[in-house]
Amino acid sequence: MASLHDSARMVRALLRASHLSTFEQLPALVAQHADEVGLRRVRIFVADLQQEVLREVTGVGADAGQGGQELRIDATLPGRVFQCSQTLSASVDGFPQHWLPILDGTERLGALRVETDDDPSDDDKETMEDLASLVAMLLVSKRPNSDSFARLSRISPMSVSAEMQWTLMPPRAFANRHVTIAAAMEPAYETAGDAFDYALAGHTAHLAVFDAMGHDTAAGLTANLAMATCRNQRRRGASLTEARDVIEQVLIEQFTRSRYTTAILADLDLRTGLLTWLNCGHHPPVLIRGGRWPTNLGCRPTHPLGTDLALPITVCHEQLEPGDRLLLYTDGITEARDADGNEFGREHFVDFIIRHQADGLPVPETLRRLIRAVLDHHDGKLNDDATVLLCQWHGHSGQPPGP
Repeated sequence: MASLHDSARMVRALLRASHLSTFEQLPALVAQHADEVGLRRVRIFVADLQQEVLREVTGVGADAGQGGQELRIDATLPGRVFQCSQTLSASVDGFPQHWLPILDGTERLGALRVETDDDPSDDDKETMEDLASLVAMLLVSKRPNSDSFARLSRISPMSVSAEMQWTLMPPRAFANRHVTIAAAMEPAYETAGDAFDYALAGHTAHLAVFDAMGHDTAAGLTANLAMATCRNQRRRGASLTEARDVIEQVLIEQFTRSRYTTAILADLDLRTGLLTWLNCGHHPPVLIRGGRWPTNLGCRPTHPLGTDLALPITVCHEQLEPGDRLLLYTDGITEARDADGNEFGREHFVDFIIRHQADGLPVPETLRRLIRAVLDHHDGKLNDDATVLLCQWHGHSGQPPGP
């Protein structure tokens, strides 16, 4: 069916056609150019914000999904493809049907459905994988300026505070040879005071988690202002303590000590594994070593940002070993309570991560299931924001991890 020449021709033609296209036009463009190389009835599905369903992109209607299918992630073959980031196939009406993960690096965007006339050759499989990779790039390039994409990826109304948070925060997953970073946050449509951030610069991974006082729009403003100031300072080359000082100053100028946020600010040297961090009134980070040995990373905390309590600032260091996992989290994870008042708890939280990582699940899927477990523990609705950021250091000579 398809040759490597066909694949290159499809990719080239689709790239050129996409430059002046919109998100709504992608389904027709992709289907047209895929059909020319023998990939039939191609359909694009994107995950909703909470990663509960896959919704088809049809290009029709205000959300570009009118008339499309909606598939549960926890109960369907395409959902398994999304969960495990692996291609799966089945026979439908006598024709092979293939589902491929749509991945931007390790960020899971959705799933691609492709049908073929016969069982695919190795060249066919490579062509389908090329197409899925290109679709991921096109989705990422179109979503920032598409309200249709935003509508399609939501299954509930979103608060103003959550709108701010998700617009400012980085993708929920990233990986290279040295590090894997993934994050999750709930309640996705109503989050207020939580925020996470990460970025790479040279050989350093910058990590941060914020938990602002309150559960309203002002809490979201506090967290976003702290995060934006942190980014501004690190992009100027400021140290952790210098960034902390400026965040404190900005919050006091804006809120006159009426609003504050706890935080962990950290830098990880990707060459050596040296972790440097400071604790601003926050829960201590958890380090998981050897896949099963957790410990709290002790560091004398200074006061929450914006309170100006004049507590001393301690910069702490920890030498990581290859394979170590670092967990930064907010109290909404551990303090979620069931109907009897029992907390989800730090021990349950850490044990959940250890057990699911031992099962070989991708890190983003482990966090998705963690959030589902926290929500189930609290009868489906949280009273406080719950955020977790996981960073795994693979070592200075690490191999590229799987999705």
